[in-house]
Amino acid sequence: MLDSLLVALVAVLIYMVLWFVTSLIWKRNDVADVAWGGGFIVAALASLTEVKELTDRAVFVTVLVLIWGLRLSLHIGLRNRAKGEDARYRKWREDWGKYVVIRSFFQIYVLQGVLLIIIALPVIRIITVPGTGITAFDVIGAVIWFTGFLCEVVADWQLRRFKLDASHKSRISTTGLWRFSRHPNYFGEVTLWWGIYIIALGIPCGWMTIIGPLTVSVLIVKVSGIPMLEKKYEGDPEFEEYRRRTSAFFPLPPRP
Repeated sequence: MLDSLLVALVAVLIYMVLWFVTSLIWKRNDVADVAWGGGFIVAALASLTEVKELTDRAVFVTVLVLIWGLRLSLHIGLRNRAKGEDARYRKWREDWGKYVVIRSFFQIYVLQGVLLIIIALPVIRIITVPGTGITAFDVIGAVIWFTGFLCEVVADWQLRRFKLDASHKSRISTTGLWRFSRHPNYFGEVTLWWGIYIIALGIPCGWMTIIGPLTVSVLIVKVSGIPMLEKKYEGDPEFEEYRRRTSAFFPLPPRP
């Protein structure tokens, strides 16, 4: 697996360098968000080049990554095309000053590429290590993946519809899945990665790739997902009431 991991890492870093060059041309670093989903596709396809015996499980998981990655990149690309650079990246650009180019390269694109490979470890393991036939782990993992994917897609669709209504400008979506979780799309993403990890449990030493789903869980819940997104709403009366009533991550009935 080490050879496959190295090949995937090199492929992803080259992919990220291309997006870094794109960011210099377009003068916006939020293209890194568009690159995120596609990076997993690159990692999966690069791993396939090292495979001598392609299993049904490997094909299935590659298809799952392809569906998720394409959908996410397309969604973010369409969402961002008519807007200026995302506020998070714009602030970093201001804070980094004359070092913005070098810091962007390492702290956004290279770092994202490395984190991406860590999260993709279950995928790389599944693709490159022959396993047994279909097991209960495959079935359970697939169900969990589809549940997470559906949650992410529906949440993104509901939020998009909400924001398309001009009367909702500067308002917070509190209906649909957003009534039960402040970040149902993030919940869906984390869930689908745990689904892939469970599929990995059906192959030798697949359990060792648990660092993958743990990493994406920590990043979204504690680091660059929920905390950074909610920071810009702090102090807003509508958001503070929404935060009081609604679970941050797991979908739960609203508090009275």
